[in-house]
Amino acid sequence: MNLFDTLPGSFFNCLASGSSNRIYADCLLLIYHEYDREITYRIPRSQVRDALAVYLMEHQIEHLEEEPEENTNYNELANGVIRRFCSREVGWLEEDIDDATYEKHIIMTEQGVLLSEFLQQLMKPEREEFSSYIFNVYNILKDPDQWEDDPYINGLRAVYRNAKLLSKALKRLATFIKKIIERMVQEETMESLTENILEYCEGDFIKEYARLTKQQNIHIYRSYIRLRLEEIQNDAALLEKMADGCSLEENRSKEESRAQVQDMLHTIRQFFTEDYDEIMRDIKHKITVYLQLAIGRARFIRNRSRDIRGNVEQTIRILTEEMDDLGWKDDLPEEMNPLFDLESNEFLDLDSIRYPRKNQRIAKASQVEVEDMTEEDIERARLAQEREAENPYSKEKMKSYVEQVMGSRKELSSDDLPLDSKNELLSALSAVAYGKENGFEIRVEEGYMELQQMLIRRFTIEKEENNE
Repeated sequence: MNLFDTLPGSFFNCLASGSSNRIYADCLLLIYHEYDREITYRIPRSQVRDALAVYLMEHQIEHLEEEPEENTNYNELANGVIRRFCSREVGWLEEDIDDATYEKHIIMTEQGVLLSEFLQQLMKPEREEFSSYIFNVYNILKDPDQWEDDPYINGLRAVYRNAKLLSKALKRLATFIKKIIERMVQEETMESLTENILEYCEGDFIKEYARLTKQQNIHIYRSYIRLRLEEIQNDAALLEKMADGCSLEENRSKEESRAQVQDMLHTIRQFFTEDYDEIMRDIKHKITVYLQLAIGRARFIRNRSRDIRGNVEQTIRILTEEMDDLGWKDDLPEEMNPLFDLESNEFLDLDSIRYPRKNQRIAKASQVEVEDMTEEDIERARLAQEREAENPYSKEKMKSYVEQVMGSRKELSSDDLPLDSKNELLSALSAVAYGKENGFEIRVEEGYMELQQMLIRRFTIEKEENNE
């Protein structure tokens, strides 16, 4: 059967090219979300109309394609959208009248629900927890008593389904990392590159991938899964029972059912034995490529900006020399003189200079007489060394500092921290660095703050429950 044999003729027309396709897509998703708190896909027509009218009013939409011009208010325009969705040509909705109250209800058709879920998945893909698929397979195989009555439906088919879902999810991850890498190559500034790297590091797929690595003991579950699958393949009675269930459920002959059961078991074992490791190696390789590109792109942007700055400076120097020779610089207004002041005062830091290593030669032997120190001298020297070795930004002091500033509050924004002096800024950064160890949750927020000639990302320090 072809797809278009089961769908109305204009099922996709509202989403086709035109000035109203975005509006119709939003309206369909809006209606779909109206059913979130309902027990069925059936709600009063007035509720749908009011929700659509509010949307049309907020977006100042006064006319839609194929709608008559005489719609004078948003309620009439919303009614027009409902009529279009309920039409035989579109078929996203159906209109029904309650036999008891004679109230009109809107029912979302099965095809309308599937289309809405598809649009929602495209706009905001649902997060998948990769490790949960392995745990599901492990738990099913670990307790055969729960699927003893129907080993095909509750056992083999459930394991096969989870293995296929994990395989698809990992393939998508391995494939679409390429998109992140392509975006990386297009980043033009250090700021946008930093945002890309932060998005990558804080992204869901990196966390999910990390939970599949050996640090989470996933390999232990896989070993057991492979062992149990081998035992099932060697259990003739269990295989025959699974074939009976397959024949009854899938309406197949006994021979076809036996072949399908063997094929499913082979596919599951193949995935957990070889395919899984191959996909994970591919993902690891692409993550390595991403990190290498990030470093290379950062160097390229830095060097490119440095070259441009040098070229501009050299150009201005040539212009300045020519203006001096022609006597034009003396004729410039006084306020333009700073434009040609190229000898600016700058500073050197430890990253921009290199100390040459020199072997120290003993020019002349010297002798020093040993002098005994009194108890007071020893105590004085000890206190001096303690003061010199004291770390004002230690983990314990930073915990006390945050607790003092936060007081009885549950969370503290970076805007509320005292950051006027250099010491206060260092205290805030140290508090963030030790935040997790001191029992605080550090949450990165949108935007930046400019402090001490630096751009600092906004953040929020939040007390963890076990820290109260």
